[in-house]
Amino acid sequence: MKTKEVTGYIYGPVPSWRLGRSLGIDIIPFKICSFNCIYCETGRTTNLTVERKEYVSKAPVIEELKAFLSKRKNIDYITFSGSGEPTLNSKIGEMINEVKKLTDIPVAIVTNSSLLNREEVRGELREADVVIPSLDVVSRSLFESLNRPHPSLKIEEIIEGLIEFRKEFKNKIWLEVLLVKGINDGSEEIRKLAEVIKKIRPDKVQLNTVVRPPAEEEVFALSQKELCSIQRKLPGKVEVVRKFKKVLKGEHIEKLETDIKNLLKRRPCTLSDISSALRVNPKEVMKNLTILERCAEIKAELHNKKR
Repeated sequence: MKTKEVTGYIYGPVPSWRLGRSLGIDIIPFKICSFNCIYCETGRTTNLTVERKEYVSKAPVIEELKAFLSKRKNIDYITFSGSGEPTLNSKIGEMINEVKKLTDIPVAIVTNSSLLNREEVRGELREADVVIPSLDVVSRSLFESLNRPHPSLKIEEIIEGLIEFRKEFKNKIWLEVLLVKGINDGSEEIRKLAEVIKKIRPDKVQLNTVVRPPAEEEVFALSQKELCSIQRKLPGKVEVVRKFKKVLKGEHIEKLETDIKNLLKRRPCTLSDISSALRVNPKEVMKNLTILERCAEIKAELHNKKR
């Protein structure tokens, strides 16, 4: 007997300090990305690429979203994000347009900015309500060590893409900067970053740091005091990441935690095993695993370099 194909393109809604109750759409298979950031909460990239193609088809994504929206209404944003770089999907523009036909809920795009130097990518994002591009560094050497990009990517071209995108995009741009202690928080790098931000002219800058278990061990967060100090050195409206205090504990989340624990009682599982067995997006599984591990309800171990 053939097993039904796992989809799980929709996840959440999850609590977001930026977007409130955010319903995620994941249109890239797990860990396909143009970066391999040392701080990534979903682990190391397994397919480092800049190839754009239809990794996930539009029709099943939209059908799943329709089904979800018919039952749930209390959503602040529909967000293209997830376990890889969403602009790698060549159908993202069509998907955004379809979502806009379905609902008045604003659409957000979370991107690492790597493909914004491509005119077609910028055009495909034009109907979004909010685009949250990231720019962690401006120096080439730090870009290589922090974001570990695909070899074809150049930080100078990414910055130019952001500047062009601002000229063309009429809605909101919230530029995210993620700071790692001892790597991209130095005074000279912050000075250079401030100059680039002036050229990009985002509606606001959002300063973030490492808040979930990162891909690599020697990656540490800045304190709130350190973030606030850097905030004062950057131009324009700058927000510092805050902990999301509002509890989002819907029945679907409680059920997922229970299902994960029941599965692990029977046998050890990898992240991929759990995602496949429960037909749930890997990113949502990872968030729940992190909570359960911190509460000492489960224990994580490495086996063949897999968690």
